[in-house]
Amino acid sequence: MDVDCIPFRNTNYFSNLICDYLDESQKLKQFYHRFPSVNNFKNQIEEKKLNYPKQYRQVLVNEIKAQYRNLNGSEATLQNLHLLSQDNTFTITTGHQLNLFTGPLYFLYKIISTINLCKELNDEYTEYNFVPVYWMATEDHDFEEINYFNINGKKIHWNKPAKGPVGELSTDGLQEVFNLFSLELGSSKNAKKLENLFKGAYLNHSNLADATRFLANELFKDYGLVIIDANKRELKNLFLPVLKDELLNETSNTAVTNTNELLSEYANIQVNPREVNLFYLKENYGNVLQKKMVVTLSIIQI
Repeated sequence: MDVDCIPFRNTNYFSNLICDYLDESQKLKQFYHRFPSVNNFKNQIEEKKLNYPKQYRQVLVNEIKAQYRNLNGSEATLQNLHLLSQDNTFTITTGHQLNLFTGPLYFLYKIISTINLCKELNDEYTEYNFVPVYWMATEDHDFEEINYFNINGKKIHWNKPAKGPVGELSTDGLQEVFNLFSLELGSSKNAKKLENLFKGAYLNHSNLADATRFLANELFKDYGLVIIDANKRELKNLFLPVLKDELLNETSNTAVTNTNELLSEYANIQVNPREVNLFYLKENYGNVLQKKMVVTLSIIQI
């Protein structure tokens, strides 16, 4: 099969900033640590080995195993879970929102790219193990960004009142979505597979986090994908020093503001920080943590 390629810059689709980054332009070197080329992973590995205590690994493995307790994990995924306990194992992680029935194609592309990079690194660095991880954005609260998917040129919506972390949303109402979806599929063998996949994910689970975990596992379990929901107390306990630093010192605000000032010479700034870049979550409620709230919250409550 003949394959032809053109540079990203020649597509006229990507910004100059992105093209300069992909070209490894010297003027952008100050904005990132290492370019993610295969050769650069060696130094990244050595750095990570010095900054990841072994006890963190055990907490991570125990939590992920608990999340897989009611899931049909493949032999490849269970093997990767075992490898995560070893000091010479590293993760390649992508994260994405819990889009209904995957939503946009980049939900799939990001996971596929992560799996492929792990294969490449496992071939290049045979003394190490690399495990692909999909980080579910269960704490995201933008329901309008994830409550639809397209089929046959039609947008199928999941309409319901929603607030707070989307991972905790009940799957009530998705039977109606399935009824509309199935009308567009027809009666082919592949149509039946898609129907069963939707049913297994959304009609057999009570919340969106569990439904999305099932869906991603069914699609990618044969490739050893490990799926994690980080909205768990045991994992957040490891993050407490970072949370405390953010609350007391406004670390993200200072760092991002300084970077934005430098980056504004090359691009329009699209994301700006707040004084405190944390969210307060409680009982299906999510809101930006305001500076005035910090004095009323103890670190234990976060």
